[in-house]
Amino acid sequence: MAEEKKQGNPGRKRGPGGFGGPGAMMHVEKAKDFKGSLKALWKYIAHYKFSLIIVAFFAVCGTVFNIVGPKILSKAVTELFNGLVSKYSEGGSINFEKIGQILLLLIGLYVVSSIFIAVQGWVMTNITQKTGYKLRSDINDKIHRMPMKYFEGNSIGDVLSRITNDIDTLTMGLNQSVTTLITSVATLLGVIIMMLSISPLMTLIVFAILPVSAVLIVFIMKFSQKHFRKQQQYLGKVNGQVEETISGHNIVKLFNYEKTSEAEFNQTNEELFSSAWKSQFLSGLMMPLMNFVGNLGYIGVAIAGGLLAFKGTITVGDIQAFIQYTRTFQQPIQQIAQVTNMLQSTAAASERVFEFLKEEEEQPDDEDAVVLSDVQGHVEFSHIRFGYDPEKVVIHNFDEEIQEGMTVAIVGPTGAGKTTLVKLLMRFYDVDAGSILVDGNDIRHVTRESLRENIGMVLQDTWLFKGTIRENIRYGRPDATDEEVEAAANAAYVHRFIKTLPGGYDMELNEDADNVSQGQRQLLTIARAILADRPILILDEATSSVDTRTEERIQKAMNNLKKGRTSFVIAHRLSTIRDADLILVINNGDVVEQGTHEELLAMKGFYEGLYNSQFDTLDDVV
Repeated sequence: MAEEKKQGNPGRKRGPGGFGGPGAMMHVEKAKDFKGSLKALWKYIAHYKFSLIIVAFFAVCGTVFNIVGPKILSKAVTELFNGLVSKYSEGGSINFEKIGQILLLLIGLYVVSSIFIAVQGWVMTNITQKTGYKLRSDINDKIHRMPMKYFEGNSIGDVLSRITNDIDTLTMGLNQSVTTLITSVATLLGVIIMMLSISPLMTLIVFAILPVSAVLIVFIMKFSQKHFRKQQQYLGKVNGQVEETISGHNIVKLFNYEKTSEAEFNQTNEELFSSAWKSQFLSGLMMPLMNFVGNLGYIGVAIAGGLLAFKGTITVGDIQAFIQYTRTFQQPIQQIAQVTNMLQSTAAASERVFEFLKEEEEQPDDEDAVVLSDVQGHVEFSHIRFGYDPEKVVIHNFDEEIQEGMTVAIVGPTGAGKTTLVKLLMRFYDVDAGSILVDGNDIRHVTRESLRENIGMVLQDTWLFKGTIRENIRYGRPDATDEEVEAAANAAYVHRFIKTLPGGYDMELNEDADNVSQGQRQLLTIARAILADRPILILDEATSSVDTRTEERIQKAMNNLKKGRTSFVIAHRLSTIRDADLILVINNGDVVEQGTHEELLAMKGFYEGLYNSQFDTLDDVV
């Protein structure tokens, strides 16, 4: 089955305010070390302390002006009410001038409040985007310092997810949660102060409703959370099944697996429907219940306010302002609950990012490391021993000297250690014992950059990037002229093909380079290696995935490529390495036989068995 992916999340429904709690419960990924993750994140944000102070100041000021608004508006309402009473009872009039002044003051406050909120939003966005920029840069730098074993033991998708999804989640969560938390706390405290200043009795009624709301929230959460978790689980399964079916569409049809695949999908889809329906129903049930409780609170406030106004303790405007504060009171509580979820997601994303940044790095070059220059290509493996796991040795005692200009073929069964030798030569890993010498220099005491600048490589899995053919060939030598690029393509037997393409050398390859064939991609990588002109060459299964005719062309191109270079050729098709100067036969990490093609066949040993088995298999197929 394809790896299951958790995508999306249940929607969050919102209600019209009142005494209600959060509109929907959502299962949020939690960090293993919440405090530690936020502490690590703070080290990045701490560079912007002054900006954060500005954010807090402007957020509080904007919130305070908003909170004062209903109190000022209450004066206009009271003035209007008193004027109406006076007009009809005593023949007085309404003081519209005073009401107008109050309303102008109120509009001014709201304008200033909006400016403050806009400024804090701009500053906070600047902080979070700079933090995201710094994290992406640090991860990118980290990637170049990571040892090869990390990428061989972890999926590329996971690393990409940390750079894109996790940092996006982190910056978005940070941007929303910090400002929301500041404004919510300020609003909550401000509203409580304003309600108490109007009427402690009505404030007590509002607080008396809170335990009822809390009990209902906990009760519904208890039942809804398990369904949200189940919904996420089956959402991942559905995504996995769909991805698997689409990516393997041909195989599904070939084996007539449509009905079975459809039945499996329908079963998972039913489970997703059931869990999603229950979770959404329960979360949707919360708002009506909360609104009902909230309306009971409003009734209590209205009755108490009416009685107090009748006694002359408070004004009608105060009642209107209090009801506004009551509606506002629940919003920061809901927002703080949402911020808690956001902080959990932010901490979880932060944890994944910092886990990567804390990964063990490749050992840096020695301070006195040698810079290789004018390499001739003399390579010596001196009694090397190596294992990816110290308990499982892959190469036991490999000892061989390769003269410059030789073509050395490395053959053996799968898992024998062929590619491992190449990785050791490239210094993707360091040997556990012994040494590898290039022109007499132990590569452990040579800078990695200068070592790899002298080694060209053509792999079975061709790698071409989105860009023109000319740019792809020039990748190993950016300063090469157009004439040199075309000469390399000629030597790789791909020039004539390129000329037939629309745009020729300036034709754009798409993202997967699948607008050219596999064999043509291979020839382009050989042209790239020819142009790079490195003294040591590694060819790793370069013809394993092409047809016989294309293989002949690639073989001719590789013969041009190998001229004057020390070449290491890893091959399963033994017919392609008959002309090698030396063939090393490796089994279980040791050289069991060595010699030319004819010498090894004459031994009638392990190599002869490998060679004959390929033709026996071919005869069986025919």
